[in-house]
Amino acid sequence: MTDLDVDFLHATRTSYDAIAEAYAEEFPDGLGHRVLDRALVSWFADLVKERGGGEPVADVGCGPGFVTRRLDALGLPVFGVDVSPRMVALASRAHPHLRFHVGSMTGLDLPDRSLGGLLALYSVIHVPDAELPGVVREFRRVLVPGGWLLLAFQTGRGEELHVTERFGHEVSLRYRFRDPELVAALLGDAGLEVRARVVLAPDEGARRPRAFLLARAPGPVTSAVTERTALATTDAWA
Repeated sequence: MTDLDVDFLHATRTSYDAIAEAYAEEFPDGLGHRVLDRALVSWFADLVKERGGGEPVADVGCGPGFVTRRLDALGLPVFGVDVSPRMVALASRAHPHLRFHVGSMTGLDLPDRSLGGLLALYSVIHVPDAELPGVVREFRRVLVPGGWLLLAFQTGRGEELHVTERFGHEVSLRYRFRDPELVAALLGDAGLEVRARVVLAPDEGARRPRAFLLARAPGPVTSAVTERTALATTDAWA
């Protein structure tokens, strides 16, 4: 792990610890008004369930746990991971029937090939460019053959925004906006099969489109339904 990685983890952790309560109040359900986002999360859940196997699913960068809760409601055996201890505490309090733990996507405390799915919504935006390939390889490491990955992030051409205040608290958060094709190439380099690229127009009042990338770890297809669905998703755009 590089010094840069340590610095970004520390800044991200302390910043989200500082704003955890205000963030959870402001976004009690971050997908509540985003119908298309919810549909894509449901699609991911269907693919994981259709694959079978029963392995758990990780919500990486879970924050206060609202997406973890949604995946649980969709029938997945899910748990949440976040770099912020305060966010994990809030998620555990709000959703006591679910499991949350502190961890970093740069080094997940999980065995190889242990997850049937991994979802990271708007959490890789804080990862420096130099560290992102390693994060993607880590995602690949923990997925079982045939396991599914769903990433979401705001798009851009390599721009970076440094935020020093949120909700009245001093923070140091760097937001990185990336080209979906470049991120898709990183997934391919890590050995993941990119099945769909979906770009959604900005919400009202927002400036940037949101990209979703759906990828699959190579491996045997375990059901005819999953095989048909996987073939149908290749190179989809919206």
